[in-house]
Amino acid sequence: MLLAVMLAPGWVAAQTDPMWHEEKVKNYLPHMTWPEVQDLLTRTDMVIIPAASLEQHGLHLPIGTDFLRGLGTAKMIAQRTDVLVAPVLMPGNSPYHMGFPGTITLPAETLQKVYFEAAQSLMRHGFRRFLILNSHFGNRIISQYVADRINHETVALAVELNEAAAPFIKSQRPYSGPVFDRHGGVGETSSLLYMTPNLVDMDSAETATVTMPEHLENMIPVMAEGDPTAVLVFRAEGMKPEETGKGTSAKEVSTTGVWGRRDLNEASAEQGRQAIEDFVNAAVQFIERWKELRPMNP
Repeated sequence: MLLAVMLAPGWVAAQTDPMWHEEKVKNYLPHMTWPEVQDLLTRTDMVIIPAASLEQHGLHLPIGTDFLRGLGTAKMIAQRTDVLVAPVLMPGNSPYHMGFPGTITLPAETLQKVYFEAAQSLMRHGFRRFLILNSHFGNRIISQYVADRINHETVALAVELNEAAAPFIKSQRPYSGPVFDRHGGVGETSSLLYMTPNLVDMDSAETATVTMPEHLENMIPVMAEGDPTAVLVFRAEGMKPEETGKGTSAKEVSTTGVWGRRDLNEASAEQGRQAIEDFVNAAVQFIERWKELRPMNP
């Protein structure tokens, strides 16, 4: 009698984790069995490793914004062309966001070491080409360094996917528009409205009061005009940890954590869809071209 009750459909349903809502995703390592990985290796030796962050994104976006966006983008790419998606870490290098609760930051040395050693594990199984997909601007040098280490120290090859896909993106967007819009702004909000709308709280969205040193303020309209020197210098000084004394950490420049002045209500899922699809299309084109130029070894 007990066995009959346990096997009844209602009892089985009652034992299912109510928090689990994911569907199995093709080529996504955490969902795969080892035979499925072995089978994938007969078709591709490519791996996308997302590099993201866990950091504050204002009053309306989740702390996991960069992780969710990067991982979701990688999954989309893997549905279009055979490539393994292998997430390794959620946190990134985000010391300038530590003024807001919930941010987790790891040193650059730790991040590059973990990513490199994770890639080495996958090399042992036969993967030979790595695409580092960076969804957090603060990781960009780390991503490039990991790719460089792979190229110089192992049998494998690696590229930074953002850089690789850039020439294939048809509608190149300016570094900054007429209204300053960076971290947690309309762009990122639009992406999350498209990818994870249930995690965006637009009722709490608030246009930040942003205060920066005067010389950085003066660079914003120049950057919008495309001045490459202004862009480089602004990056060197803007959004840096409080202990550097530059006065540009997120808590020092923004009332909400958003680094932008654009009205967040201008964000839309359609804008996010266009931006994500543009990148996915470009990434797929790059991957297919790489496969043509260097077919997988038999």
